[in-house]
Amino acid sequence: MERDDLIEYSLNTHHSEEHGKALRTKIWKVTLLLTIITAVEVALGAYIKQSSGVWIYVKWTFIALTLLKAGYIVMVFMHLGDERKWMRNVILLPYAGFILYLIFIALTEALAVGDAWSGVAI
Repeated sequence: MERDDLIEYSLNTHHSEEHGKALRTKIWKVTLLLTIITAVEVALGAYIKQSSGVWIYVKWTFIALTLLKAGYIVMVFMHLGDERKWMRNVILLPYAGFILYLIFIALTEALAVGDAWSGVAI
């Protein structure tokens, strides 16, 4: 009796060198794009002070870049990009709506907390 856990499944794959090269190229492109987006986020956070007037735009940029990365990761690593367009929309639109709702709630609560603290005498 042959044990299933001893079989090397990678040896059973049959694809051409061109297909393998295309897969490696895709992996490098994904890595490069995610690295660039992350470097932009880190640079913005490191070089722009929170006390500056543009910090509100930096926060919105963080939110947008994070959502872009999350969507891209779902499309590539969860193979959603290989699905039909309507299937992608069925999955991504409720996700996007939920994220926008969470952002709305977080900002609304932050403003309410800020209003509550503005009337407190220290």
